[in-house]
Amino acid sequence: MRCRLALLFGAFLSVHAQDQATFTTEVKVVDVLATVRTKSGQIVNDLAKDDFSISENKRPQQIRYFSRESDLPLTIGLLVDTSLSQGRVLESERSASFQFVDQVLREGKDKVFVTQFDMAVMTRQPLTSSRRDLEQSLPFVDTPSKRDLELQRGGGTLLFDAVVQASREIMAGQKNRKAMIILSDGGDNGSDQTVTSAIEAAQRADTIIYSIFYADPGYYGGLGAGEGKRAMIRLAQETGGGFFEVSKKQSIHQIYGIIEQELRSEYNLGFVSDQPVRISEFRTLQVSVKRKDLTVQARDRYWAQR
Repeated sequence: MRCRLALLFGAFLSVHAQDQATFTTEVKVVDVLATVRTKSGQIVNDLAKDDFSISENKRPQQIRYFSRESDLPLTIGLLVDTSLSQGRVLESERSASFQFVDQVLREGKDKVFVTQFDMAVMTRQPLTSSRRDLEQSLPFVDTPSKRDLELQRGGGTLLFDAVVQASREIMAGQKNRKAMIILSDGGDNGSDQTVTSAIEAAQRADTIIYSIFYADPGYYGGLGAGEGKRAMIRLAQETGGGFFEVSKKQSIHQIYGIIEQELRSEYNLGFVSDQPVRISEFRTLQVSVKRKDLTVQARDRYWAQR
């Protein structure tokens, strides 16, 4: 009897150990979204897995998963600058934003949130799949009132704080494709965060950023906003998104059309690193294609979480 119990107990321990191994073994797939263009800027969407290569920290990796024109759910964050410098362009931003969302959003599948930032960061519309919700919330995205300005304490335009907050509090909890669209002149004169920490927060949340630089020349006396523009370029380039500038040659509606086309023409590449993650760290990425006449737009590093 004792022998039988010992055998049964030993079998239980063996099975229990196997169960523990099963639950603690985890394969971490790194997903990379890429857009491919010709040198003239035309999007290429007919490539196959073998046309691509990926390196992590300069080590070639095997592409295990591949899909074209991804149909995965999409989470989009609209981050709108509502500081006084945007007062005269805000209405066109709202109009174009709703038209974009109306065309892109697949109700019940995709989700959108709307955050405005000026002297504070405020989420006007939490994550929703409803066009009606967005239609009702966008009109409330507005510049500070006289009363708000009278009560103001502290900074002026919290762009970098807005990116970090949206990345950590919203995007980090989402899966599949994630993109933030920032409409701003790039000016930041009050954030606790920096442009570097904003980029890192987006990278940790696996979120690409599309920067739409929209400056009111009259507000700056025709001098423009050079430093803000450079920040907007960095936010886009270092997260694998795109930078656009509203001008007489390219309207905000046209820019949204380009972004929509990109979101519909992404390649989704997945690999499992050949180097186990012993400590959490940023790792560099390089995505390339065999054809020398094509260029690839993708993020250049990711956060390897232990």
